[in-house]
Amino acid sequence: METGTTQNAAGEPVWTGLPPGLLRMRRLLLVVWAGLAAITVGLGLGLLAGPGWAAFALLPLGLALWGWPVLGRNWRSWRYAERADDLLISRGVLWREETVVPYGRMQLVEVTSGPVERYFGLASVQLHTAAAATDARIPGLDPAEAERLRDRLTELGEARSAGL
Repeated sequence: METGTTQNAAGEPVWTGLPPGLLRMRRLLLVVWAGLAAITVGLGLGLLAGPGWAAFALLPLGLALWGWPVLGRNWRSWRYAERADDLLISRGVLWREETVVPYGRMQLVEVTSGPVERYFGLASVQLHTAAAATDARIPGLDPAEAERLRDRLTELGEARSAGL
């Protein structure tokens, strides 16, 4: 086994989950958008159609209550594992999707962080391969982990492609 790969004694990959900051960010965005939608619907319908219609403002709030645990399940479903020859990314609650990205097929590994992600101290790693359908993304990582992963994947990708 190569240094830096994470496998247990049985040879199975050791999965790494996403940090809780991603879940906090997504839940805060859910509450903010649902709150704004509830206020807009409540005021709009209350002023235009009458106070009885303002009760429709409860719909966005109900959606937020439903979305809260759904976001938690989605967050728990994301994980990744570094193996000797490839990177595994697994996600999905109802439809499980597992992506295998061979190091030798990686063409570009980039770290991105939008304004909201930066506020929460998060970054995403985007992997580009020759086939657009196999491009993979790991969202919501700590910036230091995202940079470590980018550097490691780039190094392994260069080593594997040089051997082809």
